[in-house]
Amino acid sequence: MTGRTRVILEGLVERALAACAVLSIAVTAGIVIVLAWEAAAFFREVSPIAFLTGRTWTPLFIDPQYGVLPLVAGTLLVTAIALLVAVPAGLVSALYLSEYAPGRVRRVAKPVLELLAGVPTVVYGYFALLFVTPMLRTVLPGMSGYNALAPGLVMGLMILPLVSSLCEDALSAVPRGLREAAFALGATRLQAAVGVVLPAAVSGVASAVVLAVSRAIGETMIVAIAAGQQPRLTANPLVPVETMTAFIVQVSLGDVPAGTREFRTIFAVGALLFCGTFVLNLCSDWLRRRLPGVTP
Repeated sequence: MTGRTRVILEGLVERALAACAVLSIAVTAGIVIVLAWEAAAFFREVSPIAFLTGRTWTPLFIDPQYGVLPLVAGTLLVTAIALLVAVPAGLVSALYLSEYAPGRVRRVAKPVLELLAGVPTVVYGYFALLFVTPMLRTVLPGMSGYNALAPGLVMGLMILPLVSSLCEDALSAVPRGLREAAFALGATRLQAAVGVVLPAAVSGVASAVVLAVSRAIGETMIVAIAAGQQPRLTANPLVPVETMTAFIVQVSLGDVPAGTREFRTIFAVGALLFCGTFVLNLCSDWLRRRLPGVTP
């Protein structure tokens, strides 16, 4: 290959990469514009204050009410249950893989754990509905067939690989010298892991947790299948709830005419969901840059 040919090829590759970057930005901007345009049309008919503070969500009823708090409460309830499963289990598994597991075990266990992230979420949804819920009802007879507990637990299993992988990357990025210094001072492996390595990687761990929150809030199929479609302002995990993503799925099935106020509710809810996850992603980036410690 001549020097001129190499220069031409490098120029083509550079332009192709730039085109891909511009295309991804353009698609994102298009999504935001459509979302904002339709949400603005909705808020010309419904007060934003009533939307954000109302406690009744019945947009498809004859007497519609547009208070989104029940959907927000359902989303936060399922997300909190998922985090109670994913964060402790993911952090412990990351500590094991980073500090205790032999190299051979780590090379096998980490890819296998990450394979769980590739399982379709619809599988997790039916697993929650057909296996976890009946099992829980043998222990909690008063629990409804659709509830927040089962999808929350299964969602925790789903995002566990995300938390574990990101935390393990953060822990592994801690310089080896810090561990050796702790061992030289007489620390055990557990004391070095918890007292030295984990604090040094706190920025990466915090970012992993915030990203897990974003992933849980945006999850759709598990809650659409197993949580029910009853928007209610409650903290009881044993009763049916409806999340923001599940409502969007419900309206998007085709029974509601496009262009109506009822249809535009999905854009209003989607805009709220977008703002929430966007803020969480900004928080994750801020934590990664501001907290002490190393990040992968």
